[in-house]
Amino acid sequence: MSTATWATFDTKIGPFTAVVDADGAVLASGWTASLDELLPQIHPSLRPTELAEGDLGPVGDAIIRYHDGDLSAIEDVPVRQRSGEFLEHAWEVLRTVPAGAPVTYTEYAAKAGRPAAVRAAASACARNAAALFVPCHRVLRTDGTLGGFRWGVEVKRKLLTHEAQRA
Repeated sequence: MSTATWATFDTKIGPFTAVVDADGAVLASGWTASLDELLPQIHPSLRPTELAEGDLGPVGDAIIRYHDGDLSAIEDVPVRQRSGEFLEHAWEVLRTVPAGAPVTYTEYAAKAGRPAAVRAAASACARNAAALFVPCHRVLRTDGTLGGFRWGVEVKRKLLTHEAQRA
């Protein structure tokens, strides 16, 4: 039996909810006030058996600090996701993309060690449960346009503008 804690924060970009494991690792997060949108994204082997609304401690502090302009606040927050070897590696690589310096899907695939795997890189973004902490919003289409984002293109635009102004 595992218990996770969740909380929703009001941010300039919109409501942001995170689900955090008992040891402080983010299991899922995104710009929503609905747990029903987040829980299905958690890999079945990591899905908590119980949820409690409460204080997220350092994770909550990082969420607030990031949205207030401290872009580095999210860098050391632990994240726990499960999938195949490539996706797990790709999520780690994504955490190295600096704020204010977005990359294209092609560049992201190359950084992940599989330059021809552009679709797999896009899949890593689409299947990322820990938005913000694994900053999939920092990946753009090859032509430089925004592309898709689980939480909406307008949220992605606001995030990129937020980061560009402070990076």
